[in-house]
Amino acid sequence: MGLGVLRQNMFVLLLLLLSSWVCSVTSSVSYDNKAIIVNGQRRILMSGSIHYPRSTPEMWPDLIQKAKDGGLDVIQTYVFWNGHEPSPGKYYFEDRYDLVRFIKLVQQAGLLFHLRIGPYVCAEWNYGGFPVWLKYVPGIEFRTDNEPFKAAMQKFTEKIVSMMKAEKLFQTQGGPIILSQIENEFGPVEWEIGAPGKAYTKWAAEMAVGLNTGVPWVMCKQDDAPDPVINTWNGFYSEFFKPNSNKKPKMWTENWTGWFTEFGGAVPQRPAEDLAFSVARFIQIGGSFVNYYMYHGGTNFGRTAGGPFIATSYDYDAPIDEFGLIREPKWGHLRDLHKAIKLCEPALVSADPTVSSLGNNQEAHVFRSSSGCAAFLANYDTSSSAKVTFRNMQYDLPPWSISILPDCKTAVYNTARLGAQSSQKKMTPVGGAFSWQSYNEETASSDDDNTFSKDGLWEQVYVTGDASDYLWYMTDVNIASNEGFLKNGQDPLLTIWSAGHALQVFINGQLAGTVYGQLDNPKLTFSNNVKLRVGVNKISLLSIAVGLPNVGTHFEKWNAGVLGPVTLKGLNEGTRDLSKQKWSYKIGLKGEALSLHTVSGSSSVEWVQGSLMPKKQPMTWYKTIFNAPGGNDPLALDMSTMGKGLVWINGQSIGRHWPGYIARGSCGACNYAGTYSDKKCKTNCGEPSQRWYHVPRSWLNPSGNLLVVFEEWGGDPTGISLVKRTTGSVCADIFEGQPTLKNWRMISGGNANRLQPKAHLWCPPGQKISQIKFASYGSPQGTCGSFHEGSCHAHKSYDAFQRNCVGKESCSVAVAPEVFGGDPCPDSSKKLSVEAVCS
Repeated sequence: MGLGVLRQNMFVLLLLLLSSWVCSVTSSVSYDNKAIIVNGQRRILMSGSIHYPRSTPEMWPDLIQKAKDGGLDVIQTYVFWNGHEPSPGKYYFEDRYDLVRFIKLVQQAGLLFHLRIGPYVCAEWNYGGFPVWLKYVPGIEFRTDNEPFKAAMQKFTEKIVSMMKAEKLFQTQGGPIILSQIENEFGPVEWEIGAPGKAYTKWAAEMAVGLNTGVPWVMCKQDDAPDPVINTWNGFYSEFFKPNSNKKPKMWTENWTGWFTEFGGAVPQRPAEDLAFSVARFIQIGGSFVNYYMYHGGTNFGRTAGGPFIATSYDYDAPIDEFGLIREPKWGHLRDLHKAIKLCEPALVSADPTVSSLGNNQEAHVFRSSSGCAAFLANYDTSSSAKVTFRNMQYDLPPWSISILPDCKTAVYNTARLGAQSSQKKMTPVGGAFSWQSYNEETASSDDDNTFSKDGLWEQVYVTGDASDYLWYMTDVNIASNEGFLKNGQDPLLTIWSAGHALQVFINGQLAGTVYGQLDNPKLTFSNNVKLRVGVNKISLLSIAVGLPNVGTHFEKWNAGVLGPVTLKGLNEGTRDLSKQKWSYKIGLKGEALSLHTVSGSSSVEWVQGSLMPKKQPMTWYKTIFNAPGGNDPLALDMSTMGKGLVWINGQSIGRHWPGYIARGSCGACNYAGTYSDKKCKTNCGEPSQRWYHVPRSWLNPSGNLLVVFEEWGGDPTGISLVKRTTGSVCADIFEGQPTLKNWRMISGGNANRLQPKAHLWCPPGQKISQIKFASYGSPQGTCGSFHEGSCHAHKSYDAFQRNCVGKESCSVAVAPEVFGGDPCPDSSKKLSVEAVCS
């Protein structure tokens, strides 16, 4: 080999080594006590949870773009084991479970990714994400130092990690994944089970780190997370959270944007002001990663809802609602918060805060560094505003609020001042009335096909393997002709104790009663007098599951179904215990076995239509054919006239419907100020917990769509309608002198209270402002949809909006006295409230 060739080869080798070194420097994720470090740069990261199976692939790009537009840096999701491995070794990664496609769409949008493998997820998801077949592995105990469980968990975790590596999705490979999570909220369980839990935590951390993903691992709500795994926090607030090492950053993996809806419960909502306050409060103590759980909640399609009693809607009062529409003002208020925080980022990642008192319940957190100065001014009082002096300037702080000053001078944002517009959504019927047909579900008999008999009562999930919500328990009761109750008219008392979740009791084929539990007590008791005849009486119990448990210690041992005792009281012998006699079992409904929810299956039976079709009859199947409405508005079924059951569109399961379960509890006015919990700010009391059921547009054909409903209780299907979700009106509610992000750089040393913000109104694409429903500059009261004038009102409040907004898709009006004909009440603080109709 010649010297020239040798030199050339050496030069090429040097270039390759240099290239490799550059890649290793520019493609890296690490952390220190301040923040996650991506490619050598500390980052303040705003993240949001979007669970891929709770929406459709067709919805994913729009959801991701709206998250990006809302100021997020990261998308976070759990990985749903039972969706990906429905039977041992048989994997599924298609349609709504196409995890790789989802992550690549996030990457294409320019966002980062946090992959929470778990594989236990909780998430109000059926069985906490565990496949039910895991329950039957010999010797298994979930989430503890148990070899069968650890082997199965490790196998699935390795499967997911190897997929991500093969697709080059970890950040060190050029992909978007910067963080992974092992286990999920195990700390409380570990505390309860003791040493086996601690051993399991240590094993899980070592197993995960040993997979060499190149990115950090986290454990949430796990104070003893072993190094180098980062422990993180989940909850409504995180101001007192500290990592278990001064080498780890403060990370908040779940800031709950609302709460889930349970059947039988009111619908919780969390005020945007409080949510923003919680984020700013965390950032001001040095927090550097915040994830919203949920940013888009979505829908528990099929039988994926856990609990039990978790509703089909998983809307969660998230910034993007269940249907994929922006929830205002929450989305916009958080967007502006993220912008304000990003303006402070150079100082936040460089310096620790210094804290000083500004008064009783008021304080300042100041970050000073060579890159500049940023300040957070907080008022923790829940009822009173405060005027505070900071650096010789005065600032007004509403109750329970934080103002952000990116330059330690100008307040560009306050968590209690909603600069973003709000809106009122409406559900509008589309298309004509459905033309229904019906088919009666038969009460099961021990003589039916696919039945089997056993002595005694068997646990439901053990029998069904969760293949169906339904399990029939059947037995015979012989009544002699000399029984006293036949003469005295005192019908015997049948009492059934069940582990839940709902139960229908049939005596000789006739419905004798229905009983059901609730989220905090799924167990139930049926106790009714029943009519029996001489000879053999058929007792048929339809036990109904409403989602398997998703949280708890060793919940693989929790039970469902009729476990007894089952007694008959009032016979000559006294009380007869039926529990240990022979029972016959049948899994599922006849209609399920016939696949009546599909086109081919529904053609296999004779359906009744017209005047002969029954209404309000339990155990009935209904079907109809309809055409898809035009447009792109999200669609839903209004099921308010039905009781309980299941719904399918073109063979796809929308989920469980249960509008017959009326929301209990107390609903009333909601004050954003003060500590939030899921018991606060409830809505829908006295109404169905869930009325509308999301119908994804991508599941519809232009014509000939098959809608099938199975009704357990008895409802009126003629009241079911297809509705579209649109914006009815938009509102702005802005205080005079409110901090604004748009012009803060142009203000030099001015008082934030002298800024003049603008009211921005915009209707969704395809709609325009057709009417100004309300406008008042002064002291208006109420909220969007229910504004009314206060004691101070500028009589030309409407004029500027009529002139600048009607007929347009968007408009803006300055909030200043001269715009509305002068100051209606000098020396008083004022605000503007306006509502415009979109059509």
